[in-house]
Amino acid sequence: MEYPWPSLLAARAPTIPEILLTLAVAILAFMFWRLSRHQECHYEGEPEGRIDTSLRALAGSTHSRLTPGNRFELIQDEAFFDAIDQAIRSARHTIHLETFLWEKGEAATLVAHCLEEASRRGVQVRLLLDAVGSKNACPDQLRNLRQAGATVRRFRRIEIANLGRWNVRDHRKILVIDGHTAFIGGHCITDSWFKDGPKLPRFRDLSACITGPIVAEIQSCFFENWTENTGELFVDDTTFPPLKAQGDTLMHLAYVKADQSPSSVQVLHHLSIAYAKERIRIQNPYFIPDKTASDALARAARRGVDVRIMIPAHEATDSPIAERAGHHAIRGLLEAGVRVFFYQKTLIHQKVIVIDGLWAGIGSSNFDDRSFEINDELTLGIADTTIAHQLETIFENDLQECREVDLETWKNRPLFNKLLDGAIHLFNEQF
Repeated sequence: MEYPWPSLLAARAPTIPEILLTLAVAILAFMFWRLSRHQECHYEGEPEGRIDTSLRALAGSTHSRLTPGNRFELIQDEAFFDAIDQAIRSARHTIHLETFLWEKGEAATLVAHCLEEASRRGVQVRLLLDAVGSKNACPDQLRNLRQAGATVRRFRRIEIANLGRWNVRDHRKILVIDGHTAFIGGHCITDSWFKDGPKLPRFRDLSACITGPIVAEIQSCFFENWTENTGELFVDDTTFPPLKAQGDTLMHLAYVKADQSPSSVQVLHHLSIAYAKERIRIQNPYFIPDKTASDALARAARRGVDVRIMIPAHEATDSPIAERAGHHAIRGLLEAGVRVFFYQKTLIHQKVIVIDGLWAGIGSSNFDDRSFEINDELTLGIADTTIAHQLETIFENDLQECREVDLETWKNRPLFNKLLDGAIHLFNEQF
């Protein structure tokens, strides 16, 4: 029998132009990859002070500043839609809405109708939708909004002009009314948040209504992507009105992604974990920590911090691939003393971290490399014990729908599952 190996070995060597072309393609691919990601945060210290005595350092290190005089109202689950419906109807000058998911259905119909009515009564409506997240939006709905006078834009369409940035998505969820009232959190404009589905009840989620001087920073966050997409500048006081104190809560906002530096959202999460002295509570739907983040949580547990993490159970996730990628880190966390809970009722979508009952973060960011290094996100830092305790109470109440992960049971999972988790985790930045 003849074997093909001699003929393969005798195949011609690549020509110089072929080698140069291959190198050029590889260099271009690397350049595009670098455009879509940022430096990682590698903080391994353990600050001596408590988080509430280091707030200026925490805010300053995340390109922000402490802003006093704010009021915070937590909004849970489907109550979000009633809240923004009332807010939109109250608008007199401007409505700015930025979101990742906007899909055809009852939720989008409700919000679009409110925006259309506002536009027809003379309110300046600006709607910014991520081009990928809104691919299932109803075209007629958006056309009607434009005809009513609203400005509707898609962020970073998949086109040549955005080559190299296709993978950088706008994952923020922001609504700003007249420059003085803001909503931020995890809710998207789809029916999964609005009503029970055929497989799962409506998603579990948290957002917040905020008034006070911090709203100007949230408006600036909206402006960042709006002006990139449109070139429009905000130059009047109806967009940035004078803002008086509405409460006594200190806040700071992380959203900046300085070129070649770690994103402020990633730095905020890593530093807040390092400051923890007693307890950490995390609720997140897509928990896919890289080694640096896993090590930070493990160090906290080993120094005696009670670290508890709540993520969706297998039967409640909407992304089995992301679930697999996240499972890769669980054994190491359990061995360090971290407690992990699977929420079973439906997809738990809130993005919350609470430190020592003193400080909390809430926003759009998942606990993964895509949010920390690639996507545009925001996390609101809140230095208020009442709000922190409220979020801790929500965590405790949600435990009723959870099962805790046992280390021995987890270690004895089938080898195939472990190998699959590890293989998928290699591509964790893409989930």
